[in-house]
Amino acid sequence: MFKGNKIRIAALSALIASLCGFKAVGQDVDALGSYSPYSIFGIGKMSYEGSAYNHAMGGIGIGMRDNGYINYVNPAAITARDTLSFMLDFGLNQQNHYNKDNMTRSAYNVFNMQNVAFTFPIYKKSAFIVGISPFSDVGYKFQYTETDPDIVASMGDVKYRKYGTGSIYQLFFGGAVLLFDRISIGAQAIYYFGYLNKHNDILFNSSSMYNTIYTGWDYKVHCFSGKFGLQYIQPIKRNNSQLVIGGTYRLGNNLKGDMVKYAFSAADTVLYNGAGKASLDIADELGVGISYRVNDKWAVGVDYVQQNWYGSSFPDNSMWTNFSAADARYYRAGFEFTPNMYDIRYYMKRVTYRAGAYFEQSYMKVNGHQVNSFGITFGASFPIYRWHNAVSVAVDIGQRGTLRHNLVRERYINFIININLHDIWFVKYRYD
Repeated sequence: MFKGNKIRIAALSALIASLCGFKAVGQDVDALGSYSPYSIFGIGKMSYEGSAYNHAMGGIGIGMRDNGYINYVNPAAITARDTLSFMLDFGLNQQNHYNKDNMTRSAYNVFNMQNVAFTFPIYKKSAFIVGISPFSDVGYKFQYTETDPDIVASMGDVKYRKYGTGSIYQLFFGGAVLLFDRISIGAQAIYYFGYLNKHNDILFNSSSMYNTIYTGWDYKVHCFSGKFGLQYIQPIKRNNSQLVIGGTYRLGNNLKGDMVKYAFSAADTVLYNGAGKASLDIADELGVGISYRVNDKWAVGVDYVQQNWYGSSFPDNSMWTNFSAADARYYRAGFEFTPNMYDIRYYMKRVTYRAGAYFEQSYMKVNGHQVNSFGITFGASFPIYRWHNAVSVAVDIGQRGTLRHNLVRERYINFIININLHDIWFVKYRYD
């Protein structure tokens, strides 16, 4: 009698503790657009902002200005442009993850969109931008087998499967203006939207007495927010160089929408079904950056970003006694070098080469320890045709988490490719 109660309590506890999301029994658990075991918490893993231009330099962009690339990391940076230039940027990323904990190893590869952005002039020294990019991603899939001898003896082969899918995207549009040739001010209106689905199943593979149990949290959320940017440009006569100091501020907000939490068995027996209003916090963000550029030859920069997640609320927080939100901090540095962008004889001298590094303290605190990541980046922009048209690539090699403190060590190699299209419109030619 005692053993039977123990088994039922264990199964019920697993059911309750795993109420984290299932959408449909037949859904393909391999259809992930991103991957990280840590995306099981909160709103998932934060996506890296920017294109291959930024990523190849460790993710910097707050203090960077370049008239050949769209830099939407700082809304004020889009005034760095030719007066009549129109620019389009489209990017894709491919992620390769290799994970290990104290007992198992796993690997996963995914492919997803990086960004789409379009910018054009408004009036003289002002510009407009519109684009879309991921803000956070949920993507994980792992399974473990029950080892308790009492449960195995009574229920046979019991497995616990956890997986999650979904993303929150940011659709942004904004403008910037350059004042006195020294100060650029910009702002973006941001619309967040997306789905997050967190799934957990209890699989009874060898017993006909028990049906597989599916549990779930489904979120459909959205909200408006904004981001502001500032850059101060100080020209330096020596070497025709310039120093740029930048700052950004993103407003915090609350993602609202619909939430469904439910549990049912493979026999279509509804164990629990509840619908309500979703409420997920987005932290405010403050960033500062500085860069130094010499002519069209080389540039170097550093960024610091802080996101105030401490005390943030997520509906499924109560399911994770080992998780809490903490303030996130990002440290980034990078540089770029172009041997001779006007060389007409040797193509490789016109290529821009980039490299960087970063260290990040994420908003996730697991088992009392903040989940950190670090990595190195490198890449290049290969010019095509004329103007600033180019194909930009970036490689990000890094590690998230550790094997200590009962955490998961996640090592990854990410590839990003962007198509940079640039053209001059409304030019009246003197000769046909």
